Amino acid sequence: MYDTSKLSRHCMLVAATLLSATSLSAGERWQGRFSDWGIATAVTGINSAAADGCPIESPDGLSLYIASNRTGTLGGNDIWAADRATKDEAWGEPQNLGAPVNSEAADFCPTPLEGSYLLFVSERPGPETCNAGPGKGDIYLIRRNAAFGWGEPQHLGCMENGTGPNTAGAEFSPSLVRTWAGTFLYFSSTVSGNMDIYRSRMGADGKFGPPEAVQELNTEFDDRMPNVSRDGLEMVFSSTRPVDAKGNASFGSFDVFVSTRPSVFHRWSAPVNLGPNVNTAGGETRSSLSGDGLRLYFGRGGDIYTSSRQRTWRRH
Repeated sequence: MYDTSKLSRHCMLVAATLLSATSLSAGERWQGRFSDWGIATAVTGINSAAADGCPIESPDGLSLYIASNRTGTLGGNDIWAADRATKDEAWGEPQNLGAPVNSEAADFCPTPLEGSYLLFVSERPGPETCNAGPGKGDIYLIRRNAAFGWGEPQHLGCMENGTGPNTAGAEFSPSLVRTWAGTFLYFSSTVSGNMDIYRSRMGADGKFGPPEAVQELNTEFDDRMPNVSRDGLEMVFSSTRPVDAKGNASFGSFDVFVSTRPSVFHRWSAPVNLGPNVNTAGGETRSSLSGDGLRLYFGRGGDIYTSSRQRTWRRH
């Protein structure tokens, strides 16, 4: 049987860690934000002849997690990670995380968290899943112990049972953010038939509730794979929507868009296309922000790209 009490303890530990590590203090505000994103380039030493995607940095910026079907996978797609000693150094060779993170099914959309936790999506079958299988992944949480390695993946529960964010559709790109308005899990799902952006609130018991659509971000187009900044004020995601309100076509099949808000109690702004420094005639998918907000990663054509920016104003 699925041990919900174990999951609850996992989630409450994540929440406690994020409260100290990712929240702004009550009086802390940004006087400004960042420069524009620079021209994106392929990430050196990470890409292979296989399909590589789903890039995201660890909170400390010293590991880069990806999904890939390169040689050495256990299934159709596995989660890999590359390390570096400092943010100024090149990435080392990606290593397969192995079982139980990876399985004979497709495993992807890794999201590393403080405290050696990892959120990811898997199409592995099982009695606890929400009809998971090929093309229909569920969100899991797992933790790595320094002495014993990875624990067992904890399924986050099914909407149909009122116990979690997962649905009978396909879930992508979990992004956890702790804010003064609560702890939220953002992700995309086909639960409505179209791929849209959702969020699930963590309750006082550490469990996530059913998903609710982030209405101001969704369209009749494909809106997917959100990633929220550490302060909860910026989100990047991929969409096939037109590039602007005039209906001008996007640069490619999927483009990266950004939405912001002045505080975690406000709605998200109208999304803005990141433009030709990031987007091309190819498709840009699963974008993510580094913990310090200075680096953007995304997939394009089976390779991983990155863009950088500078902080223009300071905290006060």
